[in-house]
Amino acid sequence: MKKMLFAFMFVATVFSLQAQNWQNVALNSQITHPQPMTGLVLWGDNAEDLKATFGNTITLEFSYCLPSKVVTGCESDGTIKYDWSYFEDILNGAKSRGHQLIARFRYEYPNNEETAVVGATAVPQYIKDQSDYKETYNEDAGGDGETYYADWSNEELQRFTLQFYTDFAKKYANDPRLAFVQVGFGHWSEYHIYGTDLELGKNFPSKDFQEKFFDHLNDVMQGIPWGVSVDAADEEYTPIVGKSKFKEIPFGLFDDSFMHEGHEVASGDGYNEENWAAIDSTRWKRSYAGGEISYYEEEDQYNFLNPGGMYGYTWEEMAAKYHISFMTANDAPNSAPGFGTPNRFKEASMATGYRFKVISCRTNGESTELVVTNEGVAPIYKDAYFAIGEVRATQSLKHLLPGEQRVISISAPLFDGKDLVIESDAILETQEIEYNADLSASLSTNISNQKTIISECYYDILGRIVDSKTQGFVIKHTIYSDGTQVQEKKISIIK
Repeated sequence: MKKMLFAFMFVATVFSLQAQNWQNVALNSQITHPQPMTGLVLWGDNAEDLKATFGNTITLEFSYCLPSKVVTGCESDGTIKYDWSYFEDILNGAKSRGHQLIARFRYEYPNNEETAVVGATAVPQYIKDQSDYKETYNEDAGGDGETYYADWSNEELQRFTLQFYTDFAKKYANDPRLAFVQVGFGHWSEYHIYGTDLELGKNFPSKDFQEKFFDHLNDVMQGIPWGVSVDAADEEYTPIVGKSKFKEIPFGLFDDSFMHEGHEVASGDGYNEENWAAIDSTRWKRSYAGGEISYYEEEDQYNFLNPGGMYGYTWEEMAAKYHISFMTANDAPNSAPGFGTPNRFKEASMATGYRFKVISCRTNGESTELVVTNEGVAPIYKDAYFAIGEVRATQSLKHLLPGEQRVISISAPLFDGKDLVIESDAILETQEIEYNADLSASLSTNISNQKTIISECYYDILGRIVDSKTQGFVIKHTIYSDGTQVQEKKISIIK
């Protein structure tokens, strides 16, 4: 009895689908500017100075952030005390220019002058005041200047580092001012202390602590895409390459010497390219790929936008190969060779990240169905939704890979293509996610007239897939297409 009931319900559903009337909707839209959370990046002070000419060519700004400037102390029960005004100023500065922030937290920065002592760490003062906390020092680390090193033998530094990201994520996980976070250890948080002898567990965290750190961020940094330097592939410093568990943690990668002369195996020692591959060359499918244009040579920042390429590769080729979402290029604007023009900056920004295109749009007067693809080089890493009026689609565009297609359903009719937009709670109110589309309207109400067959399936009365030669009552399920449009299902019965 249950089987017969299922059979009748299945047949009823089949004929219901056949009876639906769908109409293609004319849709014309074009991507005209760099998309949110993508593109070339400037530091805040430069973004402010250049906002009149370059403000619309970027969507992101970069800033180092110092834990010591937001931590004011610690309660007796271990609760960290904060004053976030320093970080809020950075976020609000970027927002005032219509940009989001890429924040990098660090302890060591050779020769930095942000503190009273040159090269001082950004470890909170309450930890430095402990009797068992002892920093080490190099007067000229790797030729980069005076550098103090955090004392990783100190248990409170380890506890604080984990707790800091817990507290940070709780406060900023859904803040649209914040796009991405970069983390790490060593000089500039880039996973090395070149020029200083490495002492794991002393001037650099132990591998056991690093593993705990990654597990912890995987738990608490929900909704905040985070990543580490490609230098983390160095097995002398880290356990990342040596343990398969790290492949399951969706952290991104940044490369702070991108496109230098020896970046690629084919043109040099290939250290950078090999590091990308060692950590996981498919990681970009889950979290961002970014970094900074090389400073190995002063001219690198000036020449990488040369349409003819630098060191044998164009920016567009490298952005596509590594699926780049963002890249800091602070010295490129108005550089001497003439490649850093606003137009070229905008063009280069639009060669990164995602680019959505609607390849099919139809409505039946009650709901709307889209087929969307990604023409960019990387996915979007936060939720974004197509919407009509106040009705959002149920499917997010997050992680839609280049070349893939996704069917999007919206429980609202679409009669004017101008009413179809993309919304995201992860971007600023002043930002807009655009899409490409060039679709014509159609007056066809049933797709039975379409003769190009995409696929066929055969079912018996119980809804089981059967061979096309099966005798008796068989349902033939045919999907048609005109070659460019995904069309409605046509269902016929063969006796």
